[in-house]
Amino acid sequence: MKILYSPASPYSAKVRMAAKFAGLDAEAVLTDTNAAPAQLIDNNPLGKIPTLITDEGQSIFDSRAIMQFIDRAGGKRIYPRNAAKRTDAEVMEALGDGICDCLLAIMYERRFRPAEIVHQEWIDKQWTKATRALDHLESNLPRITKAPNGGHFAVAAMLGYLALRFPGQWERGRPKLKRWSAKFAASFPELDAMLPKA
Repeated sequence: MKILYSPASPYSAKVRMAAKFAGLDAEAVLTDTNAAPAQLIDNNPLGKIPTLITDEGQSIFDSRAIMQFIDRAGGKRIYPRNAAKRTDAEVMEALGDGICDCLLAIMYERRFRPAEIVHQEWIDKQWTKATRALDHLESNLPRITKAPNGGHFAVAAMLGYLALRFPGQWERGRPKLKRWSAKFAASFPELDAMLPKA
């Protein structure tokens, strides 16, 4: 099994952490999406990471589809069996991913547009969404237990991406989020090592 990934990608971090926790033997394959390598394009016509390739050669893409596959393949360890708790975990995962969507929109606007046509109003709108969601998380953080779920992995990956790309821009007024990130790292050092990196 292979997971095509980028070290800075929060979505890649999320699925790699989940695979590790579920006990799946998945090789992490560093992939440059800008180069559009054949292994990526042949397995995901969108050319996006993460992409999981099973032992049988099946391609699974979009991080949430990969998470559902990992849950099934790993003995249902990634989401709670209780329906209400599972919904909570899936909504928390959607929130973490949604914040990352906003943060990546900001990064792409800054990185790929010439400076003279960067749309600051668009950046501000995305940042407002992200900070509003971070404030919601500050008041509704998932408790860290011995059995993290998809929501935990998404929040940890998102906070790792914030630390990487937006240091010093989000922490003020959110002490619980800062402590949560540190507690996750202390509780799961082998997973913390997979958080987004430059």
